[in-house]
Amino acid sequence: MNKEFPKDFLWGAATSAYQVEGAAETDGKGLSQQDIINKERNEKFGFADASVASDHYHMYKEDIALFKEMGFTSYRFSIAWSRIFPNGDDVVNEAGVQFYRDLIKELKDNGIEPIPTLYHYDLPWALVEKYGGWLSREVVKDFEIFAKYVINEFKDDIKYWITLNEQSIIVQYWTQKCYVLPEYQENNQLRYQINHHMNLAQATAVKYIHEVGGLAGPALGYAPVYARTCKPEDQLAALNANDLRNTYYLDVYFKGYYNVAALTYLKQAGLAPVMEDGDEAFFAENISDFFAINYYDSQCAHACPEGAERSWSGYNLSGKKGDMSGFETHPGFYQMCPNPELRTTDWDWAIDPIGLEYVYRDLYTRYKIPFMITENGLGAYDELTADEKVHDDYRIDYFREHIQATKRAMDMGVEVVGYMPWSAIDLLSTSNGYKKRYGLVYVDRTDEDPKACRRIRKDSFYWYKKVIASDGVDLD
Repeated sequence: MNKEFPKDFLWGAATSAYQVEGAAETDGKGLSQQDIINKERNEKFGFADASVASDHYHMYKEDIALFKEMGFTSYRFSIAWSRIFPNGDDVVNEAGVQFYRDLIKELKDNGIEPIPTLYHYDLPWALVEKYGGWLSREVVKDFEIFAKYVINEFKDDIKYWITLNEQSIIVQYWTQKCYVLPEYQENNQLRYQINHHMNLAQATAVKYIHEVGGLAGPALGYAPVYARTCKPEDQLAALNANDLRNTYYLDVYFKGYYNVAALTYLKQAGLAPVMEDGDEAFFAENISDFFAINYYDSQCAHACPEGAERSWSGYNLSGKKGDMSGFETHPGFYQMCPNPELRTTDWDWAIDPIGLEYVYRDLYTRYKIPFMITENGLGAYDELTADEKVHDDYRIDYFREHIQATKRAMDMGVEVVGYMPWSAIDLLSTSNGYKKRYGLVYVDRTDEDPKACRRIRKDSFYWYKKVIASDGVDLD
């Protein structure tokens, strides 16, 4: 078999607006819900806020020069809604639009395919204040104004559009990814109501992207679910978990309706979204063209007794192994658990490159659509040495194994058009600030002090440059 990736394979990396741009209130930008959420997390946990982040807003030319040096042919980023429409209405902030014009031009001038995401968690704060943000179906109309404007503005420069980022993660961690007022936080049906509104927004974006001749795809945080044992009841629990955590989202994108078993369970549990006549018909009219996979780890599940208490996905705030706060439980349906067969990161995320190969194979059988990786990475404590080096062999090992998994799947006939791991440069982690780093480029700042955000090439930078130059052959 050919050891090389195709010559037109898209090599690059990914970021999102609020995690790298900073300039949170610069040149007319309005606050987003992530500006508010991260300010509160700064006060509570000491993590950096989004006001400066990695200062990409002012340093994008330097960053793109680094991307070109690595050999990128693609870059996945997001467009901040509140930089374009500061109040979430129809009043355009021309300076915000110009920033993305300049960014996209700089990418294209350097031979890098721009792959923008329309929504990456950062709803305009004004819409939270106006009607509760994604809690209200009214948000779909405001998103339509934003999406239609951006798609028409950049239609001549963009081939691949990513619609919404990680709806399943938003359901699991809804108060980190959305600003939910305290009086609503005990109503877990609203998790799935928010997701339904996002599905309507996603289909709306697909509609306008298709009208201008572009290709549309969602980015979903996707983790396959294994059974904890060979017991039939654990196998069934894993199927239930996969239905509710994965295909409940993908079936809407690529079939036009909710996964039947998952929706049935939600109805029985009083968690199902309220839908209007025609909603699923609208989904079916606006099917996505490709799937942007955000893959970090796999999950594990076992049978759960009927009398168990329902709980939601936990997290590790400390970066000390074993500090996971809990696992999702759905009584009588499934319970998530650690996989004893896999090693983990310091934040208890399983490391499973074979799981990515499994995802490609499984989903290509289900949907037969092309894939691109738009996030895949290892969050770690990176040490900047006295001679200003970052020796991140652990990240190189992680990328190598996942690139190999990608090639094995392609050799079995799966269509994969690009690999854009997380992240191009160090950025503000959604849950752990700057202590948890993902970048190929080190950003010299701490949670407490943004300093000058100097860029420093990590060992993984030079390794990835070699990988790209060899069309994916030289992985040593």
